[in-house]
Amino acid sequence: MKYALRRVLQAVVVVLLAYVFTFVVISVLPGDPVTNTLRNPQNGFSEEEIQRIVAYYGLDRPVHEQLWQSLSRFVVGDLGVSLRSGLPVSRLISEVLSSTLVLAASALGVALVLAFAIGFGTQYLPKRYGQGLLRAFPSLFLSVPNFVIGLLLINVFAFQLGLFRVIDSEGGLATLFAAIALGIPVSARIAEVLVANLDHESAEEYASVARSRGLGRTGLLLRHLLKPSSLPVVTVVALAVGELLGGAVITEQIFGRTGIGSLVERSVTTQDLPVLQAVVTLAAIVFVGVNLIADLVYPLLDPRVRLGESRSRPKVEVAA
Repeated sequence: MKYALRRVLQAVVVVLLAYVFTFVVISVLPGDPVTNTLRNPQNGFSEEEIQRIVAYYGLDRPVHEQLWQSLSRFVVGDLGVSLRSGLPVSRLISEVLSSTLVLAASALGVALVLAFAIGFGTQYLPKRYGQGLLRAFPSLFLSVPNFVIGLLLINVFAFQLGLFRVIDSEGGLATLFAAIALGIPVSARIAEVLVANLDHESAEEYASVARSRGLGRTGLLLRHLLKPSSLPVVTVVALAVGELLGGAVITEQIFGRTGIGSLVERSVTTQDLPVLQAVVTLAAIVFVGVNLIADLVYPLLDPRVRLGESRSRPKVEVAA
């Protein structure tokens, strides 16, 4: 419990520091949000509405007072209001968050399926029948950006084969192909770790003893090699969350999906700073939260990890 409490407190501190850092970076950017956004005739704010928003954010006060006021609201769950629409930021995010979460979760599923397929294939296929090719797939997946994969998938499966329509970006098949585009690069790191650890475990003495007793390849893999080789994957999956969130922004733009990516694009174009700050902080919360869960779950999966002696997860072996 002490270890869990310490990790939770560390996660809270990291999130607060991320919020403060984002606020400071946004504050030093050139431009005045009052002049650039609130007084822009295209946004249609009246003078009374402008004064109310200025008072709400304390834009007429020193930066440190603005930070304290903003941080005080953040700790109670108030993300502020949009400088462009005047709507609560939490409402704007909630309208698009589900689409991004579905895409990221689907992409993680695709990445795990590909990674384990490659890992199992390297143990089953003989070297002369494609094992070397399978081992090269992770490097290939890492070398191709997800937006290139997305454009290829759209060109082949949407324009040429007509399996899904680009205008129906939230449909099932469209989501699947978007998840494939996002999940392929993520699967590379997972596959590298899994293949390296399967090779390491298969060379251990206990694996040789199991083979000498007549245990088949499938039984050896499922009963002895899979669990110890999969444990480091927990670490890699937790670290891949940041890549999934960042890649989702690009993938949504490629496939025309309405998600966090489109919200960020509009916010950058209109300099809607409260929305940008909320999105960055939300990404930090998700990333820190997933890694916290991994830190707390890992000792439960691997009894060899002793909470009282180690503050970090075991070293992950990566294939050369």
